[in-house]
Amino acid sequence: MIDAHIHLDWYQPDEQDLLLQEFEQYDIRKVIAVASDLDSCQRVWQLHQQDQRVFPAFGWHPEQSLPSRKEMDRIIEWIDTYQSEIVAVGEVGLPYYKRKKEPRIDLPSYIDLFERFVQVAKRCNLPIVLHAIYEDADVVCDLLEKYQIEKAHFHWFKGDMKTVERIQQNGYMISVTPDCVYEAEIQKLIDHYPVSQLMVETDGPWPFKGPFQGEMTHPKMMSQSIHTIANIKKMTVDEVDKQLEENTNQFFRF
Repeated sequence: MIDAHIHLDWYQPDEQDLLLQEFEQYDIRKVIAVASDLDSCQRVWQLHQQDQRVFPAFGWHPEQSLPSRKEMDRIIEWIDTYQSEIVAVGEVGLPYYKRKKEPRIDLPSYIDLFERFVQVAKRCNLPIVLHAIYEDADVVCDLLEKYQIEKAHFHWFKGDMKTVERIQQNGYMISVTPDCVYEAEIQKLIDHYPVSQLMVETDGPWPFKGPFQGEMTHPKMMSQSIHTIANIKKMTVDEVDKQLEENTNQFFRF
């Protein structure tokens, strides 16, 4: 299995050690460790140096206050410097949840910031990993289409079917988390979306409910996600497992 989106640097050091030790036991081939700010880029890079199964993506998570110009410039510099060794620009996008709490947020500045990441992804010919849900996804699609971005990954996507159709027609990828085991909204998305454009992720250390209540989020949980996808798609678990691995390998250019 390949975890297409995990905040590995957000785990405690002892938790990181445990996860890395258990990768082989649970057949975790690779994880995409996304970054959330400049310090996070540095931590993700260190984890990659520690274990080559950790593949880094550099970006800036939008659910926080805007970065300084200096920090933003440094993140872009990191992407440019390590573009041949990182697998994507991400996590980047728009602040959906922050905007719900702070209606007067400076959204145009967040959009400008995101556009800069789209530009660097285009320039470096890198996939882009997106935090873009509900109505934000249409704004993000506008910019992806403007710059003719071919490889975009909408992680843990939620949104209406019209937007889902647009994402699908553009050939973009969607990934689902372990909440697909118990969330009807995500199960409906899986039923609609082609398996050839799906990936699985954990978004760890984000915690989950249902059968995962009280557990530390671990890539092994993706096994249950794969079983859920197989049930919905009326495919065998082995067929889904192989398809998702192929999808993820091709998307991130491993």
